[in-house]
Amino acid sequence: MKYSFTLLIALCGIWFLWSGHFEPFMLFLAAFSIGLSLLISRRMRIVDEEGAPMQMGVRPFTQFAPWLAKEIVVSNIEVAKIILSKKMPIKRNLVTVPAGPKSTLGKVILANSITLTPGTVSVKMEGDEILVHALSFEGAADDLSGDMDRRIQALEKQ
Repeated sequence: MKYSFTLLIALCGIWFLWSGHFEPFMLFLAAFSIGLSLLISRRMRIVDEEGAPMQMGVRPFTQFAPWLAKEIVVSNIEVAKIILSKKMPIKRNLVTVPAGPKSTLGKVILANSITLTPGTVSVKMEGDEILVHALSFEGAADDLSGDMDRRIQALEKQ
């Protein structure tokens, strides 16, 4: 039930953020669509700790997301330098990165965060390791440094 409440709050927040309409008919449509979405989600049994991860609170949005956004911008600049260079110094490689988070959700957040940063793609996650394809060794070195891993482990601790 607590995950349904979290999903309800998230859906209401997203609807009001993207809509901005407060007329009675629009509020009726909002309540109807949010209620229907919640009903379908509960009936499909997809409302759980992964679908509505409330165990991490707001810390991912206040601490991790701004840092990840900065890393994405820095990686974009590095990839642009590689692509726009006349010699195009691409040194593709596959690197195994240790996944430190204990929960499955933490490991998925780590793998998705690696994929979100340009120049790296999480190829396979098995046990406590993630296989990463990197455009250059510098991009892989950032993943191997473990900074992202440590930040996600800090999110898990509460």
